[in-house]
Amino acid sequence: QVHLEESGGGLVQPGGSLRLSCAASGNILKIYTMTWWRQAPGKEREVAATMTGNGSTHYAKAVKGRFVIARDAGHNTTYLQMNSLKPEDSAVYYCHYVATALDDADHKDYWGQGTQVTVSS
Repeated sequence: QVHLEESGGGLVQPGGSLRLSCAASGNILKIYTMTWWRQAPGKEREVAATMTGNGSTHYAKAVKGRFVIARDAGHNTTYLQMNSLKPEDSAVYYCHYVATALDDADHKDYWGQGTQVTVSS
């Protein structure tokens, strides 16, 4: 099994920055994708940024140029650096891995519990 735990959320003023972290624990054999999703009240969950196992990245149009997804491969930790934050970036941010763990027969989806980001003056 793999456990994901996000941290780094909080309240920030418009134009400010936050860095989210997603720490993975468990016997991970391979990570296929690491994705930061976000869900604002009353809205569907949406992808903010994705990184594949080979390091390719993809960003939602709304965050491109402001957010950066990065990985500490040695610790299976993923980061989301969020700059120039806007009120519309306010949401619960979730970390999601598609990975194979030691006891998995195949790859699985693993989710963190989410961390709240609020952008407000």
